[in-house]
Amino acid sequence: MCRLVLIIILSLMAPMMAKADRIKDLASVAGVRSNPLVGYGLVVGLAGTGDGGSTLTQQSMQSIISRLGLETDAGGLDAKNAAAVMVTAEMSPFLKPGQKMDITVSTAGKAKSLKGGTLLMTPLMGADGEVYAIAQGNLVVGGLGVEAGDGSSVMVNIPTVGRIPGGATVERLVETPFLESEYFVLNLHRNDFSTSNRMAEAINGMFGGGVALPLDGTSVRVRAPADPGQRVSFMGMLESIEVEPAEAPAKIIVNSRTGTVVISGDVRVSPAAVTHGSLTVRVNEKLNVDQGGATVVANGGQNGAQVVVPGGNPVVTPNSQIDVQQDPARAFLFDPGVSLSSLVDAINAVGASPADLVAILEALNSAGALRAELIII
Repeated sequence: MCRLVLIIILSLMAPMMAKADRIKDLASVAGVRSNPLVGYGLVVGLAGTGDGGSTLTQQSMQSIISRLGLETDAGGLDAKNAAAVMVTAEMSPFLKPGQKMDITVSTAGKAKSLKGGTLLMTPLMGADGEVYAIAQGNLVVGGLGVEAGDGSSVMVNIPTVGRIPGGATVERLVETPFLESEYFVLNLHRNDFSTSNRMAEAINGMFGGGVALPLDGTSVRVRAPADPGQRVSFMGMLESIEVEPAEAPAKIIVNSRTGTVVISGDVRVSPAAVTHGSLTVRVNEKLNVDQGGATVVANGGQNGAQVVVPGGNPVVTPNSQIDVQQDPARAFLFDPGVSLSSLVDAINAVGASPADLVAILEALNSAGALRAELIII
């Protein structure tokens, strides 16, 4: 039986059997994207699992209390039921003021759990420092942590991270060029000149010549309708156009840590012969110990007594056995333009392990017989 070698084949379909994809699955519209938001806030109402004597949390509590018209000293506040947190969110494109979005709340201090806590009003800022949303609400925490008096503890999932579905309200609209720009720019998820050209041809085939122009291997420029009211329907039809992606470049990716080998379907091998065999050397080291016999010596006394003289020091004699076993080397020949299936069958036929497979592929690549890019991660 051959050793198990994990080979994942990414593409085995012939070009005539390739399935067309929609433009919405192949590309995204430039400028239409989500925006990350972040904010610093305070969670209260914890059951003794907060930050305790953390200076940062005490100062945050003092700041909130002072804004409510009360004066207090930060040193006199106990933060065992409060926690300083970081709040993050992804603001989807076209969200309008008043709409809701989900947020994630994570501890920033020594709090052990956020279970049962309530996030106080927290502004969420974008990369430009402007406030785009306000977050507040009761947390949903899926984790659980319990600690005993002797120091032992049990933790299930992560109790220091929680979520608030619909916990943030949008306060500011993120401007996009969707309604003002003269052109839409479609950016392919994978850089490929052939796919970019095919996409432009498919768009022109539906809307007429000159509507789409491939800019490079990643971007296709599409002329947008002058009427803003027609842009949504135009984009809906544009995203539904089917395009047959070009075949990906031939690549072989080897994960040297796990032994995983990924081979694309267009890998070819020029004429080459490969010999694969294994040499096994076993060394068995044994020690023979000879204690030495005792000697009986007659005593010259009247009773004819005898004296037993012990033997000398033990004698240790090494006994080494070396066994050399070499399996017969097996060779296989690649004909010109051999395909992926023949390559896989030939390598599996010689019982190659992942390490052997990597060695064979590296040797083929060094010999210039591998028509693919070899990537080792």
